[in-house]
Amino acid sequence: MKLSDFSLPVLGFAAFSGSGKTTLLEQLIPLLRRSDVKLALIKHSHHDFEMDKPGKDSDRLRKAGAEQILLASKYRSAWIREGDGETEPDLEELLARLDTKGLDLVLVEGFRDEPIPKIEIHRPSLGKPLLCRKDDMVIAVAVDRHPDQEVPVPLLALNQPREVSDFVLSWLNSA
Repeated sequence: MKLSDFSLPVLGFAAFSGSGKTTLLEQLIPLLRRSDVKLALIKHSHHDFEMDKPGKDSDRLRKAGAEQILLASKYRSAWIREGDGETEPDLEELLARLDTKGLDLVLVEGFRDEPIPKIEIHRPSLGKPLLCRKDDMVIAVAVDRHPDQEVPVPLLALNQPREVSDFVLSWLNSA
């Protein structure tokens, strides 16, 4: 599947590490849900992580050598795939694994180099360059204070998640 063939709007949240992507999304998701937006989230991590509790069946089976595990109950399902420790996951493959029935939107945290529309999170105090200067897929920049340079897209108040939510809803309605 190609990104252009995916059936739902996909919106990324991109920034350098430590900029507050997860914090913003944690505030944004409930606001979007209150507006009846049904969404999925794909998060990229540069770190090793564990989903299973040590000693639980799925953890034991993964450690025994299962390369993929689908854990399912009437409460939730989880898909776990072991990586090789070198190859980054492919966003297209991850999107293809989503159950899109009933969804309106897919949010993506990270994957900043992917050709998807994205909101950049930028904190000038961190001294990192603006991504929007080199990435024409950035549709807005959420900032905690105005940057010292001109920004070619709308600026959003990072500490005002309602403003970001309103922007996302407007973008979604025009998508």
